[in-house]
Amino acid sequence: MPSPLLSFLVPAYNESARLGRTLEQVLTYLSAQSYQSEVILIDDGSADNTTEVAQAYFDSHAGPVATRVLSYHPNRGKGYAVRQGLLAARGQIAVFSDADLSTPITELPLLLGPLLAGEAEVVFGSRALDRSLIGTHQPWLREQSGRFFNRVMRLVTGLPYHDTQCGFKAFRTTIARPLAQGAVLDRFGFDVELLWLAHRAGLRLREVPVRWDDAAGSKVGLLSGLDGFRELRQLRRRARRGEYAETLAKLRAGR
Repeated sequence: MPSPLLSFLVPAYNESARLGRTLEQVLTYLSAQSYQSEVILIDDGSADNTTEVAQAYFDSHAGPVATRVLSYHPNRGKGYAVRQGLLAARGQIAVFSDADLSTPITELPLLLGPLLAGEAEVVFGSRALDRSLIGTHQPWLREQSGRFFNRVMRLVTGLPYHDTQCGFKAFRTTIARPLAQGAVLDRFGFDVELLWLAHRAGLRLREVPVRWDDAAGSKVGLLSGLDGFRELRQLRRRARRGEYAETLAKLRAGR
């Protein structure tokens, strides 16, 4: 089979309750597009029946979009799940999205446009560039802690971006694979690591404003934020020790 244009990746952990609604929206949207695509659900060691729900949905909704389920145990973290999806993607472009579709899939053209036009290798959604696009806000404390994390992230990494944590990012798969092979952060800091590697390798990144709504049942909490600061320190230590040198060289060679 020819490679699809798009691989749409959905990392999931204990998402059986709302997975049907998410997959319905994703498959309905992608089935209406003119390009070929695939959807990969990555079950990150769920304790519920996420894998079974996803596979049953895919089996009963066969159509023009190819579908797969990847699963493993134990739970490793969203970063690990995203990397498994990036490595498995067959498309020319790989996009990962939060399982709750906080950014609706109808925003997908905003990510694909710059990639298809050859203007960028990485395009990622941002809640900070135009906050009027936020429909339902996070609780005040979570929103403020997110802004604080971004300020610390910019100081620690030197990245110029306003929102690294929005779960809606797209990569050319030619650079997604070396990124996934060289990244190591598994939890809240994984987005920063992927963007930092791409930025330091001289790739073209674009941050674009997207619509976003906070979804009930988010798994991001205080401990997730603490993981993020811990992983920022880990990123800086690894960078100082030169542990990303091989990955950066591969990215520069393949751009």
